[in-house]
Amino acid sequence: MGTGSLERELGAALPGKVRTDRTACAAYASDASIYRRVPLAIVEPEDDADVALVVRAAAEAGVAVTARGGGTSVAGNAIGTGVVLDFSRRMDRILEIDPRAHTARVQPGVVLDDLRAAAAVHGLTFAPDPSTHSRCTIGGMIGNNACGAHSVVWGTTADNVVELRLIRADGSALTATSTGSDDPELDARLRELVGEDLALLRTELGRFNRQVSGYGLQHLLPERGFDLAKALVGSESTCGIVTEATVRLVPTPTARALAVIGFPDVYLAAEVAPELAAAGAMTVEGMGADLLAALRSRPGRESAGQALPDGHAWLYCEAGADTPGEAERRAGELARLATSRIPGANSVVVTDPGRSRELWRIRESGAGIVTRLSDGGEAWPGWEDSAVPPESLASYLRDLYALLDSHGLRGVPFGHFGEGCLHLRVDFQLGTEDGLAAYRSFITEAARLVVSHGGSVSGEHGDGRARSELLRHMYSRRARDRFAEFKRIFDPGGVLNPEVLVDPAPLDAGVRPGPGHRALELTPVHAFSRDRGSFAAAVDRCVGVGACRNLDTGSMCPSFKVTRDEVHSTRGRARVLAEMLRGESVVDGWRSAEALEALDLCLSCKACASDCPVNVDMATYKAEFLHHHYRGRPRPRAHYSMGWLPVWTRLMSAVPGTAGAVNRLLAARPVSQLVARLGGIERRRKMIRFAPRSLVRRLRRREPRGGETVVLWPDTFTNHLSPEVGEAAVEVLEALGYRVVLPEGFVCCGLTWHSTGQLGTARKVLARSLKTLAPHLAAGRAVIGLEPSCTVMLRDEATELLPGDPRAKRLAAQTRTFGEFVAAHDGPLPFGRLDVEAIAQVHCHQEAKGSWEPDRELLERLGVEPDVISAGCCGLAGNFGFEPGHWEVSQACAERELYPKVREAGADVLVLADGFSCRTQIDQGTSRRATHLAEVLRGALRSG
Repeated sequence: MGTGSLERELGAALPGKVRTDRTACAAYASDASIYRRVPLAIVEPEDDADVALVVRAAAEAGVAVTARGGGTSVAGNAIGTGVVLDFSRRMDRILEIDPRAHTARVQPGVVLDDLRAAAAVHGLTFAPDPSTHSRCTIGGMIGNNACGAHSVVWGTTADNVVELRLIRADGSALTATSTGSDDPELDARLRELVGEDLALLRTELGRFNRQVSGYGLQHLLPERGFDLAKALVGSESTCGIVTEATVRLVPTPTARALAVIGFPDVYLAAEVAPELAAAGAMTVEGMGADLLAALRSRPGRESAGQALPDGHAWLYCEAGADTPGEAERRAGELARLATSRIPGANSVVVTDPGRSRELWRIRESGAGIVTRLSDGGEAWPGWEDSAVPPESLASYLRDLYALLDSHGLRGVPFGHFGEGCLHLRVDFQLGTEDGLAAYRSFITEAARLVVSHGGSVSGEHGDGRARSELLRHMYSRRARDRFAEFKRIFDPGGVLNPEVLVDPAPLDAGVRPGPGHRALELTPVHAFSRDRGSFAAAVDRCVGVGACRNLDTGSMCPSFKVTRDEVHSTRGRARVLAEMLRGESVVDGWRSAEALEALDLCLSCKACASDCPVNVDMATYKAEFLHHHYRGRPRPRAHYSMGWLPVWTRLMSAVPGTAGAVNRLLAARPVSQLVARLGGIERRRKMIRFAPRSLVRRLRRREPRGGETVVLWPDTFTNHLSPEVGEAAVEVLEALGYRVVLPEGFVCCGLTWHSTGQLGTARKVLARSLKTLAPHLAAGRAVIGLEPSCTVMLRDEATELLPGDPRAKRLAAQTRTFGEFVAAHDGPLPFGRLDVEAIAQVHCHQEAKGSWEPDRELLERLGVEPDVISAGCCGLAGNFGFEPGHWEVSQACAERELYPKVREAGADVLVLADGFSCRTQIDQGTSRRATHLAEVLRGALRSG
């Protein structure tokens, strides 16, 4: 059977579960590693029968099968050129929790945090907790033998697996237990394999907890009870595809406290780490000052880590107990142990869960943060998971730094110091053949180094494509032969995840950021100042850690949270763009239909620009792509109707009575439907209403009064669609003593042209606006924005679109949100208390740029208690929700939290939304009118 026949067979047998389109295949071409393998097909199985069918068909066709969960594997474990089985979408059920037996039975696609939440009801948890806990799956953890921070006390995934159900390479089912399997013939062959080399298995394997490289054959030793379930953990789906697992749950301490200890350097932190583990610490997590510097280089994170004690390296030591007081006492003892041992060390003990969470977030974001060094340089995995016996960590670290220096490389260390496991991202130059040769040279020497310290090339991420070749440096030929025989017993045809562990691919083969990955480089319109002017470098920011796949936390990525489709995640889109730039699997360059499809459901909410650990900004990438994609050819009609909205509204405002006449016409359904069709607008959307008189006209005869002059930015939405918001803002600012003026002449930030990728027009509009604003900017006057997305354009995008214009920099520096300006007012505030409850839909751009805190402060002063919508974007997102094909996603985003809360709110509950899009979505979806902060403050003036 050929590959074409296989695709047809799978498509016919599993309708709706098989994807062979180039867009999906590009999205699945990589994981969180540096490797790239474009699959033939992706299958989303629903049960064991689906998996068995795929494996049998693939084996018959001679096509490889690779299992994938959250796709957060760092060693290239979850990618392949054959069929990729994505378990995260359909086989994600918790089948049973047995609180008496302390076990759970789960499917492989269950996200770790979901299992932990379900177990927490019974005071239990699944112990392994890698930093990707919010999106990694149990199946992936079993594949890699994942560990996490608490393995100091609770062990690896292997230590917490009771039973596995698998599909073997011939499509048959197998149950592996702690005493063997349900296949006597298989057990006999495995006992024979082990019996031939008992001494070797006892001396080369299982020497310390984090030795996860190779197969875990030590678990098959007689003294370990012939535990086949544990032996298969860490086999990276090379021996069978896990379809169900029974795992052990452990009781969680009632109370926890965190001791964070600062050290003069990372070596001293590593030196004392084993003592802290032996003293009963539940975690002994380490990081160096380089990680904090990298974090502080991120926009909006300049003051991160202020709660850390002084030092150039830190250990996070958690203590647990039955009472908060006892937990705090134990944490204090750990801190005193460290500070008494190491001169210059100091500590802080934290008992508040919120403060602990903030501190942990720094460490957990390490894998993403350090892929960009503090100077903007790129850093990559590859040698990110070595481990040594904990007592050897300090000496290994010193030698590793010396090795880095000898190769002219830099790295940022962090990891599980209490167990001797070190994570490291290094500034390899992978884009050339010479760079790959240097990469191979360093990795080979590093492998020899870690072995000389009695260590392992992998400590929890698995060997994958990054380190399987290195097993020859770590294990004897005889041991590797035993690995190969173990693989052959389960998979004689080499169908399951080939090129991993046994018969490995070269570690420098198929490197995603390797030679040729920037074949389509060009000078972009955006400056991409943080990426040295390169669109490709910006796309390379995505290293695949998968924070965009969080379903229940954070604002990123709204379309993925609704569809659960990898293509619609920030990572999936970045992968498709990367394939477009390479020009092999995705062809046609900027005209690529695949890239257009991947970006279509991006709401341009900018959540990824802040929530992503490496600040991928997909909204900007989309605008840049659309500019080149449609350059010199017709665009979708919505780009003309919505993208040119500032022009249409201005024309209507120019002739008195026109706006009212248009509103009356659009109120007739046949007319509105015709206009929607002609304008390329979703027909289920209600038409917006235009203000009979614009804000500029309303204020034309108003005599400015007050002291210090400030400029109110008359954005299109406020000026022509909701001028009452602008009037309220003027009243408030004047009550504060300011003289409010509007720019003399037409100004616009260019938002609608930017979001539709009409960047040439956006630049012209911005340049014209800067000319109009020049006198105000020269005078140092504040420019106050009312529409959050327009404010972000002025502060962030203007300098990227006009990087050589000093006026753009001044505008960015002088622009304030309305909330920021009022909250910073130096003097008494003339507001009375309102004492009401409120639901607040923070505009996604405002949330992304972290500028809503002043609004919250003002509301709390007025006695307004805001229940802030945590689901992120409202779903309308400017032109997005008005475009055909977006209705379902737009509504589903709002139904996640916004619509239900607004519908349930009483009439006396305020609904707050500063964004015109947000207010429109709320009005059209719930019939409630949402209020701008300026209107709330005006109401408080009248009650004061």
